[in-house]
Amino acid sequence: MRLLLTNDDGIFAAGLESLRLALADLAREIYIIAPDRERSATGHSITVHRPIRVREACYNPGNCRGWVVDGTPVDCVKLGLESLLPEMPDLVISGINYGPNLGTDVLYSGTVSAAMEGLINGVPALAVSLASHREPAFEYTAAFTRRLVPLILGHREKLAPGTLLNINVPPGKPVGHKITKLGNLRYANAVDRRTDPRGRDYYWMAGKPFSPDSHDPNTDIAAVRDGYISIAPVHFDLTDYRAIEVLKDWSIEWMEYD
Repeated sequence: MRLLLTNDDGIFAAGLESLRLALADLAREIYIIAPDRERSATGHSITVHRPIRVREACYNPGNCRGWVVDGTPVDCVKLGLESLLPEMPDLVISGINYGPNLGTDVLYSGTVSAAMEGLINGVPALAVSLASHREPAFEYTAAFTRRLVPLILGHREKLAPGTLLNINVPPGKPVGHKITKLGNLRYANAVDRRTDPRGRDYYWMAGKPFSPDSHDPNTDIAAVRDGYISIAPVHFDLTDYRAIEVLKDWSIEWMEYD
């Protein structure tokens, strides 16, 4: 088994190291390609207006090789698959992220986007997060990921092409796991307007998260809130196929423009 590990918390993040140690004796080869610093909430951005610098990182045991990249999480996966790795990996794993990646926040997430980049290149992928900012204890998350990896590889033909599993593990000992859907996550008072010492306005993106569909027990948000590990299958095809049929019935007339 050949694995590519990445994250958006940076090459020295404790979650990434916990994941590496948990998988060290499970894989024949482990490659780690991660940003040189935290790159949270970068989404699927890539670096195109400047050069990207890469340097090697040293790991033990000998089946692990790593690189540090001064770019985004998606840069890391693109570089790995298209340039750095001698062969394509069997699986891309992004994480373990320190903090949740739930609901519609996956659209902002560097963790989930890095895994998506693997899918775009035809490699099965997994995004893993510890849904807590207070308890950086990754043992349950790492252990669950270790159990899940062989299952993903053994059943990948049964998953629709372009589908990844987005895993969120609650803090503490989970009470079980649930197969979920993405919830709707919004933020109250998301923009904080402030004034600097010179009287100029600046803005700080913050806000308190809330879910309009928190009553729905089938969402990933509800599962983690109730102490369950959430397993949400996520697809990068954003097409609304039902709307295609609706749009075909519209009487859209072609207009000539001068």
